Amino acid sequence: MHSILKTSLAALIAAGVTASAAFADDQQLSGDLKIISDMSNPAPRAVMEGLAAGFQKLHPELNIDLTIVDREAWKTQIRNALGANPPDVVNWYAANRMGPYVAAGLFEDISDMYANGDLPGLDAVKGAMTLDGKQYGVPYTYYQWGIYYREDIFKELGLTEPATFDEELANCEKIVASGRACYAIGTKFLWTAGGWFDYLNMRTNGFDFHMQLARGEVEWTDPRVREAFANWRKIIDMGGYIADHQSYSWQEALSSMIDGEATSYLMGNFAVAAMREAGLDDSQIDFYQFPTIADVPQGEDAPTDTFHIPSGASNKANARAFLQYVTSADVQTEINSGDALGQLPVNAASSVDADEFLEQGFDMLSNNAKGGVAQFFDRDFPAEMASVGMEGLQEFMVFPDNLDDILERLEEARQRIYK
Repeated sequence: MHSILKTSLAALIAAGVTASAAFADDQQLSGDLKIISDMSNPAPRAVMEGLAAGFQKLHPELNIDLTIVDREAWKTQIRNALGANPPDVVNWYAANRMGPYVAAGLFEDISDMYANGDLPGLDAVKGAMTLDGKQYGVPYTYYQWGIYYREDIFKELGLTEPATFDEELANCEKIVASGRACYAIGTKFLWTAGGWFDYLNMRTNGFDFHMQLARGEVEWTDPRVREAFANWRKIIDMGGYIADHQSYSWQEALSSMIDGEATSYLMGNFAVAAMREAGLDDSQIDFYQFPTIADVPQGEDAPTDTFHIPSGASNKANARAFLQYVTSADVQTEINSGDALGQLPVNAASSVDADEFLEQGFDMLSNNAKGGVAQFFDRDFPAEMASVGMEGLQEFMVFPDNLDDILERLEEARQRIYK
């Protein structure tokens, strides 16, 4: 779900040298710093190597041991790596995906760093690193979700960006009447349906309620959950989605938007590159935040990648300094730039490339995500619950009359999985 872009390792190293005068004034570090990273694809790997090299430049007496492992393999290796003789810093994911390692006492509590001002500019993403009121790592990159749409078709139909769900539905009625679908979506691989549920539940019931559901604290048969599905059904019943979406991947479904058969796509910002590569220019594409439904603070999906200090690490002071460095405003600007990760910096004091979608996403997540930042259905829910849940969400989109059976199955799964 991440785009892979070319990067300049030399530029990143230089960025590390000049990143912040504050770091240059800090006491020089010595000893060891062992890092295991899963940033194995070409652009992320160059970024990780650049971070290590830049931090080394600031602290020449420090011995940095960087190991980069395959991203998929790391998902099965991390628990063993956090056991005997763990490294000092590791990559992982935010929110409930870090839950098992927090519960097992394998990630260090760094709440004091957030409390004493060691990590300025992270207020908007602090919640993603918080479990039971404590913080267990830092984010280093994220990207926004929202509704990307064909601006030229909106103009043709006399539509404007909706602020409320009622306005969204009114737009959809006009789009369907024009012979188009409102939304492209491909649910062949299930996770895209999770994005729709995330937003409809967060907008109907609020971010906190959505997180309670993700933690297994709310029954799937709860009337509030049913209300979110009732709002979803309004779109399904008016024929808002492309036909046979269960047969398509998200990339295959994108062609319906490219061809003008659908006008919008609820998707992550990584889809913009695919739209541009398919021939749409920025005069044909635009973006808006998912509209409001109830009077609740706006929550947003913004999958976030993270760094953590293992609780058994040998060099925690050095590791904490590295976390400060990674999240500093200048470093965040550099590593998330278009020629590096091409995503959003987590520090509100950073800047983004002159790209309208990155700029809109950064502003939205920094200033208009007061409810909180969710990590996406398949990250916020435990793996087994996410799998069962997404199957049910796809089924609902195809057979909405099955809702009672679907919710009963999901509730049975909740009672089994969250014991």
